[in-house]
Amino acid sequence: MPTFPDQLLYIGGRYVPSRGGKTFEVINPANGELLANVHSANSDDLDAAVESAQAGQKAWAALTTVERSRILLRAVELLRERNDALAELESRNTGKALSETLSVDVVTGADVLEYYAGVMHGLEGSQVPLRQSSFFYTRQEPLGVVGAIGAWNYPIQIALWKAAPALAAGNAMIFKPSEVTPLTALKLAEIFTEAGLPDGVFNVLPGDGAGVGSALTEHPRIEKISFTGGTATGRKVMASASSSTLKEVTMELGGKSPLIICDDADLDLAADVAMMANFYSAGQVCTNGTRVFVPRAKLAAFEAKLLERVKRIRIGDPLARDTTFGPLVSAAHM
Repeated sequence: MPTFPDQLLYIGGRYVPSRGGKTFEVINPANGELLANVHSANSDDLDAAVESAQAGQKAWAALTTVERSRILLRAVELLRERNDALAELESRNTGKALSETLSVDVVTGADVLEYYAGVMHGLEGSQVPLRQSSFFYTRQEPLGVVGAIGAWNYPIQIALWKAAPALAAGNAMIFKPSEVTPLTALKLAEIFTEAGLPDGVFNVLPGDGAGVGSALTEHPRIEKISFTGGTATGRKVMASASSSTLKEVTMELGGKSPLIICDDADLDLAADVAMMANFYSAGQVCTNGTRVFVPRAKLAAFEAKLLERVKRIRIGDPLARDTTFGPLVSAAHM
């Protein structure tokens, strides 16, 4: 039996079943147990989400920045109130240690939303004095409906990173979480609705990248795509988005690179950074240090400090408070 009931799509401020009737399994990577059967969105579901988003966006953009800010700040309050429950759900879905998700994932996502709820008051145009006989001015306008595709390593944090600036500027969003880790994005949609976001302004469509993900990048009524993931997939997303309707795109792609430790480096600090880059979230971070270059004269001392820190790692149940190292997010990542 799954841990949670079937997870539906979130369209127009409520849960709805997929029109295609297909589902996929979401597994707890720590023990292999079935967390939930999740409805998989198709192109018909996307059309419904776009229609709902367009209607909701008009109502959202018509609000003053003060009114929009107030709603987003209420969502921040709810996120912080429910930090522990959301962190536990994130750990069950991703396998990340609860010691990480309690202090980072929801916390930093809420911080970003709070930031954009504040700076949105500065969304203003300008007046350009080109000549005495004419009056020129510019004004900031929302794009409309923004499509966003998240990654599996920081599900709710990335959803908030993408939603915060888009919603602050008066846009609506259709968010496709990774099919591996879709659960907390659905909870985020509930929180936005509870905070007062108009129906349709934030929709969640779980599903695979080849299906609803590709349809999202090509949809003619979506004005922008924001994508987080691998560089190879990012190239495909950018090509699809630009060739369909010249959509604007924002890419956050893999940033793995070597760590270079200089001769005059503080080796304790260098060892701490190397540990973070290679062992935090089981190394499943876009800043993973795939190689560490150390001056030969410093190698033995650096290795000793690194080994000392590795011995402190506690592998175990991600929900145990003393665990610092959980499993990889899925068997496919082994």
